[in-house]
Amino acid sequence: MLNNMTDTEEGEGGPNSQGDGNPKESSPFINSSSASDVEKSQQYDGKNMALFEEEMDNSPMVSSILSSLANYSNLPQGSKEHEEAENEEGAAPSKKKPAVKAPSLGTLMGVYLPCIQNIFGVILFLRMTWMVGIGGVFGSFIIVFMCCSTTMLTAISMSAIATNGVVPAGGSYYMISRSLGPEFGGAVGICFYLGTTFAGAMYILGAIELLLIYILPQAAIFKMEGLEGADMEAAMLNNMRVYGTIVLSFMATVVFVGVKYVNKLALVFLACVILSILAVYAGVIKTAFEPPVFPVCILGNRTLISKGFDLCAKVIERDNGTVTTKLWKIFCDSEFLNATCDEYFASNNVSEIQGIPGVSSGILAENLFGYYLEKGDFLEKRGISAMQDPDAPITNSNRYVLADITSFFTLLVGIYFPSVTGIMAGSNRSGDLRDAQKSIPIGTIAAITTTSIVYMSAVVLFGACIEGVVLRDKFGEGVDGNLVIGTLAWPSPWVIVIGSFFSTCGAGLQSLTGAPRLLQAISRDSVIPFLKVFGHGKANGEPTWALLLTASICEIGIIIASLDAVAPILSMFFLMCYMFVNLACALQTLLRTPNWRPRFKFYHWALSFLGMSLCLSLMFICSWYYAIVAMVIATCIYKYIEFAGAEKEWGDGIRGISLSAARFALMRLEEGPPHTKNWRPQIMVLVSMDSEQNVEQPRLLSLTNQLKAGKGLTIVGTSVVGTFLNNHAEAQQADQSLRKLMETEKVKGFSQVVISSNLRDGTSHLIQVGGLGGLKHNTVLVSWPRTWKQAEDNLRFRNFIEVVRETTAASMALLVPKNIAAYPSNGERFTEGHIDVWWIVHDGGMLMLLPFLLRQHKVWRKCKMRIFTVAQMDDNSIQMKKDLITFLYHLRIDAEVEVVEMHDSDISAYTYEKTLVMEQRTQILKQMHLTKNEMEREIQSITDSSRGSIRRKNPSNLQSQQSSEEPAGVSVEEKPEEESVAVSRPKQVQLIHNKNPTSPTTPAGSAATPGSEVQMTWTDKAETQAAAGHPEQGGVKDIFNMKPEWESLNQSNVRRMHTALRLNEVIMKKSKEAKLVLLNMPGPPKNRMGEENYMEFLEVLTEGLNRVLLVRGGGREVITIYS
Repeated sequence: MLNNMTDTEEGEGGPNSQGDGNPKESSPFINSSSASDVEKSQQYDGKNMALFEEEMDNSPMVSSILSSLANYSNLPQGSKEHEEAENEEGAAPSKKKPAVKAPSLGTLMGVYLPCIQNIFGVILFLRMTWMVGIGGVFGSFIIVFMCCSTTMLTAISMSAIATNGVVPAGGSYYMISRSLGPEFGGAVGICFYLGTTFAGAMYILGAIELLLIYILPQAAIFKMEGLEGADMEAAMLNNMRVYGTIVLSFMATVVFVGVKYVNKLALVFLACVILSILAVYAGVIKTAFEPPVFPVCILGNRTLISKGFDLCAKVIERDNGTVTTKLWKIFCDSEFLNATCDEYFASNNVSEIQGIPGVSSGILAENLFGYYLEKGDFLEKRGISAMQDPDAPITNSNRYVLADITSFFTLLVGIYFPSVTGIMAGSNRSGDLRDAQKSIPIGTIAAITTTSIVYMSAVVLFGACIEGVVLRDKFGEGVDGNLVIGTLAWPSPWVIVIGSFFSTCGAGLQSLTGAPRLLQAISRDSVIPFLKVFGHGKANGEPTWALLLTASICEIGIIIASLDAVAPILSMFFLMCYMFVNLACALQTLLRTPNWRPRFKFYHWALSFLGMSLCLSLMFICSWYYAIVAMVIATCIYKYIEFAGAEKEWGDGIRGISLSAARFALMRLEEGPPHTKNWRPQIMVLVSMDSEQNVEQPRLLSLTNQLKAGKGLTIVGTSVVGTFLNNHAEAQQADQSLRKLMETEKVKGFSQVVISSNLRDGTSHLIQVGGLGGLKHNTVLVSWPRTWKQAEDNLRFRNFIEVVRETTAASMALLVPKNIAAYPSNGERFTEGHIDVWWIVHDGGMLMLLPFLLRQHKVWRKCKMRIFTVAQMDDNSIQMKKDLITFLYHLRIDAEVEVVEMHDSDISAYTYEKTLVMEQRTQILKQMHLTKNEMEREIQSITDSSRGSIRRKNPSNLQSQQSSEEPAGVSVEEKPEEESVAVSRPKQVQLIHNKNPTSPTTPAGSAATPGSEVQMTWTDKAETQAAAGHPEQGGVKDIFNMKPEWESLNQSNVRRMHTALRLNEVIMKKSKEAKLVLLNMPGPPKNRMGEENYMEFLEVLTEGLNRVLLVRGGGREVITIYS
């Protein structure tokens, strides 16, 4: 079966390959889909695999994919996709890809030696001796131990990550991004890139320092001879800038022209490093037997610059006479013995000490502790007293060796740390390693162990061999301008000088080679959109644009020009990178994700956490302001990727920690209901979809956004009619529509779509099962069914009433916006106006809380809040107002207060007329569901009743009518509301059967029993008059010209209609111009007989108001006066 792949396999992700259905991450699973059905039948015929034949398209045989699994590509995802795109564009379809050279590097050549070369660098040769002199052997050893421990712990964490699956080429960036996600990966990747770039600048500055001070001082453009203090420092920095820029340009050109030459020269540069270190050790051994002669001239206790004189003496005996020396001429105004000399020179003797007394001299005890200096201080020899007048001015300071910078412990840490970086060199070459999972841990840890031993031994040996004043002499001015570490080397100081020069040049070239590739890898991952341009390069893939940017950033380091100032900058970026490597390992270990199965077993989350803590501590120890700048840069990149970056799902640890944190929080929430102070509206928004699966009421989500000052949960739910198997695609489309609208309206929350056999059940399921654990909705937001009076929307308003009932039963709050289309969008602003609250019954404080939340949003911010409450006849309205003002004061809510008095009044004829119209409409809606036979019975029954002789004989029809009230749908053509009475009936009248099984008060004039009185119809004219608000007594007639009997109306309905009309009249008077009216929503009827009446009452209550939000509390207090 393996032969079946030879013709079709294009490599991973090729045009004929298929993955596991997940487009966000590359998959090694290859499917030979180009095989014909005939081949397929032959392939499985007689092989006992016919049972799986139908699944072969999506699930190929294991035997057919094993080769592709074993040879899983080492290319990172972004680079692979980029190369495939280039191949598809540039190559002919028939042209085969060139064979990829198999990785062949082992542990020694692939990991160990590159790490050694990158770790040993310019700091070892130029600053290590100075660090030991300033910090002392003890302090320097602590610094080295801290830094080496940090890198060792980081290497352990890195080894665990690198051995957890196939390692893609790209090093630390890919480890971090795939472990901590694209946001952290991008941020740390950029930090690592900047660190590598500034490392290039540091190496170039080191090479220039070696060139201008130790190799070819006469090459300086800005001459330093005769200058002192700030002038000499400025000249030196300017020389560094000029030569640094020239060398940077040359190196960038070399990298651009041919990076292969850089790689070939890498071994030469490595040989230079190793030879230089061996020369130092050889020199240390030699000092035990024959110390080299490097005399240092001391005046008093001050170290003298060795240039300008040949003998370390004031006078010498020559020809039986005393003759002055060149040193005398430097400090005196003439060469004669009676000349006027410098006061300090005259008061102190000149002595010569041995610069390198040797390892057996016992100088270690003198160098054990630190000797920190201020800028401009003299380098003084310990143990020698000097005569000086503290008030005398300092003269001839340019003849002494002075401290060039103020030194302190944290500065030494920042300068030294770059000398332990470079531990990622092996993992960066993971694509070239024969067995990366074996080589990276062994090679990296072995390299760190080797370099740590060298560094720690160097600290002790330097302190044991070299005089303290020579160690503190940064540029070797007291030892004839020799490199201090060179004075120790055998056979000659030039071994170190030349070796370190070439090694620093090589390290600079390596940095300029590696940094652009790292930037190119980040760009090709598409996580940082504005870096996309740097993903392109030359035809052979060389990152031209990335190299240009790298050289530009590197030039910033060159302009800084001071090695001591640049070193802490790159320390920050490397430390941040290492910190996140440790964080990634600790997170993966603690979260115990199923995919975390490293082959490297010698790791522990505590070690990773310790490494992370050390990195963070070292960042602030080195330089707290650089640390803050680095963190700000990383944070800005993180937030940028979060908001503008490409969506990536790499199964990273941050997603895992989010899941764990969410689970922990949910378990805590389960402990009990929230306290009133913590209550906030957790809203379930119920929306309906049209035939195209688009939201019908998008302004519902605008209102939701405006209510979210409470920052609670938001679930936007809808129901799709059908079955899960048949309508799953529609549900996904509806879910996409919801998500898109939520994104447009900036609603932070979740979408939920359920598939049910009918909308009623679907909505009920959403209300019941929305949310998770303690994080469930407590408020339902549903739009008012605007067209409920139309026959075809009969089912919709019944569903609405069921929602009201279910939220009441579940003790949830309910918000019903009426005229939702008139509500403002998120972009609108009200510059003035009022939000009016009509507080009629206590609902737990929802009516108070909602306007407060709305006014937090910019749409409603300028609106003022008014609260109206209703006083009855026996209420003290003045006292009510005082109490309400006090209550609002304690609630910390600013609002105007008004108490509206509603006196009892007689029920008007208009109220009776409205009630009659309502009950007739109710019966009309019921009649639309009668069968033909039932309709004929109704005609007969009504006719008999109108003659006053017969009551209805067949009450069983009531149940049949009732059972037929809620069909699956209503097959009625859409007509205007005025004509809906006459729909689907051939006659001009509709027959009404009014059932009132629980009429509490039936007037004496009506001898009807509950459920049996029969009412006549009303004419079009009567309906028009009633709707217009001009009732005429006696004007309502049926087909038999009979006057309506108002006494037979359900008196409960009459009272409710009276209340609705009176309240509407008062609200219209006070709040007609309000931007929003919030109103208590009356409860639904307990039985299903009066559902149409309930809708009519709400319609009358809110008639004439532009925006109304009906509010129904959830039965608990949601606002409190206590803190």
